[in-house]
Amino acid sequence: MTSTTSPRTLGSSDLQVFPLALGGNVFGWTADEQTSFAVLDAYTAAGGNFIDTADSYSAWIEGNQGGESETIIGKWVKARGNRDDVVIATKVSQHPEYQGLSAANIKAAADASLRRLDTDHIDLYYTHFDQPEVPVEEIIGALDELVRAGKVRHIAASNISPERLRASLDHSDREGLARYVALQPHYNLVSRDTYEGPLQDLAARENLAAVPYFSLAAGFLTGKYRPGTTVDSARAGTAQKYADSERGRRVLAALDDIAAAHEAPVATVALAWLAAQPTVTAPIASARTVEQLPALLGVADLKLTDDELATLTTASA
Repeated sequence: MTSTTSPRTLGSSDLQVFPLALGGNVFGWTADEQTSFAVLDAYTAAGGNFIDTADSYSAWIEGNQGGESETIIGKWVKARGNRDDVVIATKVSQHPEYQGLSAANIKAAADASLRRLDTDHIDLYYTHFDQPEVPVEEIIGALDELVRAGKVRHIAASNISPERLRASLDHSDREGLARYVALQPHYNLVSRDTYEGPLQDLAARENLAAVPYFSLAAGFLTGKYRPGTTVDSARAGTAQKYADSERGRRVLAALDDIAAAHEAPVATVALAWLAAQPTVTAPIASARTVEQLPALLGVADLKLTDDELATLTTASA
C-alpha cells in the first residue's frame, strides 16, 4: 500500500518528510539485520523517507558497542542505492566512546556516524541530551562548523529545556550561525506535560518542527497492553504502568471507540492525534517486524474529526 500523502516541510528547512518517521532504535536490538532491511524496504515502498536513529543505538545491549543501528541503515542505503531518496536523522552525546556535547566530541562523533552510515552527509543532526554545563556557544559553534563543511545539512535538539533552546536560537541569530530547525520531544497521549507548555510555545513561535519520540508510549498506545494482561516485550514494564493508571484506561477507551468508527488500528489513531497537534511534523515510531508497519503507516492517511481530537485530548488530560 503506497500512501498518497504529500510530504511535510520540516520547520524552516528544505527537508520534505513523510508524516511518520521510522524509528531505528530497534535495528540491531530487537530486529536483526535481515529483518531491519525488510522493515526499511516496506517503509520506503509505502512512501516513507524519514529514518531516525542515534549513534548510541543500541549500546545498552550486552555485547553491543553502540552504532549498530547506524551501521545497519548504512548497509541498507548502500545496498539499495537510495541515499538521495531518504532523510537520515541521527544524534550525538550518548555513544559510550563519544559522550557529551563538547565541540571536539560533537565533531568526532559526527565523523564516526558518517563512517557507520557510509555517507558523506547527515540530513538532520540532533543533540541527543542537552548538557547545561556546556555553553550553547560551544555547541552551536561546533554544529555550525559541521554544516559549513557539508557534513550536516540541518541541526536539531532533543531533550532540551525551553531556556537552553531559547539561548541556542538567540546565539545562532546573533552570530549568523546554523540554527535549529527541529525539536525531538518526549510526547504522546499519556505524556503531554513533557512537551506542551513553554517548549511547544517556543517551537511554534520559532517555526521549529516537532518530531516526537515515544509516540506510542513504549507500545502502550498500540492497545495491546490492557489492565491485568502480560505482554512478552522488552518494553513491557513501561507500557504496563500506563495500562494500570486511570488516565491510561480513559485514553484506551477513547481510542477503542474512535478506532472502531474508522475501522483502524488503535496505534494509527494515537499517532493521528499526535500528528494533528500544533508544531508536530512527524511522530517517530519503530517496527521490529514488517507486520507492525501498516498500523504506523496508516497515520499518513487517517484524518480525525475535530470532535475526535477533542475527545482524545479530554481523555488524556
